Amino acid sequence: MEKLLLWLVLGFNYFVGFYYGIFNLLYSVLLAISLFVILRYIRRIKYIPFADYRSSPKTPPVSIIIPAYNEEKVIIRTIKFALAVDYPAFEVLVINDGSKDKTLENIIEFFKLSKIDLVHRNFLKTKPIRGFYYNPETPNLLLVDKERGNKADALNCGINISRSPYFCSVDADSLLDQESLIRLITPILESNIPIVACGGVVRVLNGVTFQNTTIKEVNLPRKALSVFQVVEYLRAFLFGRVGWDMLNSLLILSGAFSLFNKATVLELGGFRPGNITEDMEIIVRLHKHHLKNKKPYLIKFVSDPICWTEVPENIKMLGRQRRRWQLGLMQTIFQHKSMIFNPRYGKIGMFVIPYCVLFEMVGPLVEVLGYIVVPLAYVFGLLSFDFLLLFLILAIFYGIFLSTVGIFLEEISYRRYPKWSNLFRLLLFGVYENFGYRQMNSFWRAQALFQYIFGKRKWEYVKNKGTHVTAGQFRDPFHR
Repeated sequence: MEKLLLWLVLGFNYFVGFYYGIFNLLYSVLLAISLFVILRYIRRIKYIPFADYRSSPKTPPVSIIIPAYNEEKVIIRTIKFALAVDYPAFEVLVINDGSKDKTLENIIEFFKLSKIDLVHRNFLKTKPIRGFYYNPETPNLLLVDKERGNKADALNCGINISRSPYFCSVDADSLLDQESLIRLITPILESNIPIVACGGVVRVLNGVTFQNTTIKEVNLPRKALSVFQVVEYLRAFLFGRVGWDMLNSLLILSGAFSLFNKATVLELGGFRPGNITEDMEIIVRLHKHHLKNKKPYLIKFVSDPICWTEVPENIKMLGRQRRRWQLGLMQTIFQHKSMIFNPRYGKIGMFVIPYCVLFEMVGPLVEVLGYIVVPLAYVFGLLSFDFLLLFLILAIFYGIFLSTVGIFLEEISYRRYPKWSNLFRLLLFGVYENFGYRQMNSFWRAQALFQYIFGKRKWEYVKNKGTHVTAGQFRDPFHR
């Protein structure tokens, strides 16, 4: 029995070392691809005729859909920024998903909306609509009040009401950059292959100063927890998604800021209301549908269009968010498990989803156990110091390298944080995050794995801080 236990401990330790080696190798490949793609994009972006696209009759109208549930503190600023986007033809549809606070009343009061009758078709089944609100002085804004469903149900309601061939989903706590929509539609206008979905960059709003609908100054948040998320978002978007995009293998576009071909989403039956992370599930289903039917398609990520979003500023809310994301990932994978190692679905089935299972779903549990078992095995003399050092290099110091490179990519490309003090602070937090923050995230995600196994799969609501805005006011709530 003693020998068996020893064999199991040693076997797990070597598995952890092999696991991190493969994981870091794959991330290195993504990193090399991302560096090449971003530098190439930066060189050609100056030649993209954005001004021509703004005036071109070929630029399609877009419906901006904003689902809102209990967002009284942040919804006004989100709508104001959406209405201010620099785009030739668009409408803003705000879907009040049965809010219990003053979300509905605040929107009606601020924009002076009146209840109207509106004829529409229910292409997708949703919870009943209670009313439509409109003001002719703001002709491209429509407020829809419906019974409580969830975010997917609210998005489906917006799709039913929308009048444009494309729709853009925007979270109720997120602010669109003025050029975000025209930059997001550009790949669709330039591509010879149908692009069915396209996502942009999500950046951390905390610490940003804005006035009316203009971003005045971009600074890092004061709270350490928010700065860690800035580093995390830079790494995830600037070389995680850029790399997968190059391989046409994206499994997720952020629900906070994504553009979809409406006809294609309708063909799939819309978003699935039962899903925790509807943004990932719809992307996987788009892949599945087109590969199964052998239809040419692209799902794109663009590293230039920006949406600013508020991130959690306390441990409790951040934990809820990360558990929810992990539960949604597992739910989506199990719903589409028939794609795993199925050659019918090409590289998505043979490589990308298996990667997701091994490194994104099971990975956090392996990481948490590794942090416990490997040091203990060294303390009890079961492992050499050389192996412990290798583990630390693969598990921690390579993570520091990845964070540093993510910040480097930001610095040589878009420089959204132009101050040297911000750059220095980002680099410091790129180091610090590997000594506590990363382990905390892994614990929450491992916790979600057990929650899923034992059937605890409820949506954990993340409360936004925000600042209440009333009629006659529109202040910069994140001014520090």
